[in-house]
Amino acid sequence: MTDVLIAGSGPTGLALACELALRGIAVRILERRSGPHRESRGKGLDASSLEAFARLGVAERLCAIGNPGVILRKYFDGAHINDTPAGSNGLLIGQWQVEEVLRERLAGLGVPIEYGAGVVGITQDAGGVTARLADGRSVRAGYAAGCDGGHSSIRELLGIPFEGRTEEKVSMVLGDVTAPGLSRDHWHQWFTSDGGGILLCPIPGTDIFQLQAPPEADERGEPLPPSLESFQRLFDRHARMPGIRLADPTWLSSWQINVRMAARMREGRVFLAGDAAHVHPIAGGLGMNTGIQDAAALARTLAAAVTGPAPEGVLDVYEAERLPVAAEVLADTSRRMERVMAAVREPGRGTEAGMS
Repeated sequence: MTDVLIAGSGPTGLALACELALRGIAVRILERRSGPHRESRGKGLDASSLEAFARLGVAERLCAIGNPGVILRKYFDGAHINDTPAGSNGLLIGQWQVEEVLRERLAGLGVPIEYGAGVVGITQDAGGVTARLADGRSVRAGYAAGCDGGHSSIRELLGIPFEGRTEEKVSMVLGDVTAPGLSRDHWHQWFTSDGGGILLCPIPGTDIFQLQAPPEADERGEPLPPSLESFQRLFDRHARMPGIRLADPTWLSSWQINVRMAARMREGRVFLAGDAAHVHPIAGGLGMNTGIQDAAALARTLAAAVTGPAPEGVLDVYEAERLPVAAEVLADTSRRMERVMAAVREPGRGTEAGMS
């Protein structure tokens, strides 16, 4: 029987699988998607994540791909104001690049990703956990971890409340695009005196920029969905660089402010980690990093439980450690978001206001 079943092959699930496999624990990782994605999504690793990845033997590979010294180029009403460091000791790197390196490491440890394997049912007893898959199969394991994102099926199947708030309106549109002719030496941040703006961040080792901007509104004031045409109009309005034409969109997304956390991170033999357990504002880039730290903590708890003999209450250690951290991250990122929203109204300031 598998020791640990993991649902979700994002950074949290992959990091947990690697941590456990390196300890000799039999792990199986299920992914409801049909294959890997190539979306930039979360795009930064902090020092704590790099330390965790050093233990997994992948830090050097990630550092060779990413950019440790990103410079923010700030503009206001179309004029270049200044260039400033991002203000962290981390690494700029696309989320898909992180996942690719972790998948390679996991493959080297003999653990494949099982795609098209969404979990639709979960039961547990004194001896383990049984997960029912969408294709009718059942998978048995000693323990299970839901690392399957903010819309976690595992959390919903367990009936764990996801407490907090979600803003009704879309706050931001995002996408991966190319911008031929635009310097890739900087993370470009254009803001305007009317409170608008657009950001283009170069994903290292690619010709892609991650775009972030408040959405356009229609005649009723409702946000328009993300599209290349809308991105170009936003760029023309805020960047005021008529020679630059955005192209080749490979990811289009909308984002709402969510400040939510699971009421608990454990239900018997099943645990939650990463976005499945907590979601919060993006200021500070803590989402992917908090999930990676969850994975390291959960690996310690599961390793103690599987390899035993473990002291009474070992399964309680993970939640006791990480639930207070999740609560503080929600509060911290909300404060950071407020600082960023105030800072961008001042010429020469940008997202660095949320980095500390």
